[in-house]
Amino acid sequence: MNVLSIVWDPGIGLHLGPLTIRYYSMMYIFGFIAGYYIMKKIFKNEALPANLLDPLLTYVVIGTLLGARLGHVFFYDWAYYKEHLLEILIPVVKTTEGYKFTGFRGLASHGATIGIFLAVWYFWKKYLKDKQSFLWILDRITLTIPIGAALIRIGNLLNSEIIGKPTGTDYGFIFKQLGEDFPRYPTQLYEAGAYLSLLFIMLYLYWKTDWKKYEGMLFGIFFTLLWTIRLLVEFYKEPQDEKDAQLLMETGLDKGQWLSIPMLIFGLAVMFYAYKKYQVRSSK
Repeated sequence: MNVLSIVWDPGIGLHLGPLTIRYYSMMYIFGFIAGYYIMKKIFKNEALPANLLDPLLTYVVIGTLLGARLGHVFFYDWAYYKEHLLEILIPVVKTTEGYKFTGFRGLASHGATIGIFLAVWYFWKKYLKDKQSFLWILDRITLTIPIGAALIRIGNLLNSEIIGKPTGTDYGFIFKQLGEDFPRYPTQLYEAGAYLSLLFIMLYLYWKTDWKKYEGMLFGIFFTLLWTIRLLVEFYKEPQDEKDAQLLMETGLDKGQWLSIPMLIFGLAVMFYAYKKYQVRSSK
């Protein structure tokens, strides 16, 4: 085997007797734990009550999972789920032999983004509305998201999913679980590495600069960079289904990229708003 290629076959999870803990699920858990400890440090720095961390984590977990699930259903696979409504929120499929547990087979980052946004808004309205602005809490919650996003992409790699296009060379990952014998771009690693870089950028901006004084600026920077990463890495990914492939053929962009563009533009708009608002406030 060429030294530039890696035969990838890690299995689906850790086997503990009859129990199998899937790697993908573990990555979500690690992401939430890491985010919790980042927010704990921020809360301490901002002199916020530590007892607010638990409800914040609860809302974000629910918002992330529910948003990601519904995002996949409505953005990517509504044609299937409109005929199988039970499977949207219950991890089973109906077979000729009855119902079979499968776990959730689809989670979408665009849906997770919307879910997190709504969850944080609810938390802010309930606990911080009289103390801080909504943009203030968004600026700080964005510091936790890149580590979770990176871990989820590692989970995708461990699951041999969200795969890259064939490299056409000896370089790449050969996904044995898919029955393949040719290398593909390890786009999961590209994206995970980019998100970790984004994490360090956001932490640097928060701890070492005055950008956090511009309410909404950190959120705008994060949103712009996050969806720029997604937009660019997507060029190396395989389309997720036939409709996605058709859209790519007709427009040059796949569904993930089209969904990323308005979010990227929204991030730029928030940055502009934050800058103008700070300038007006500083001039008074």
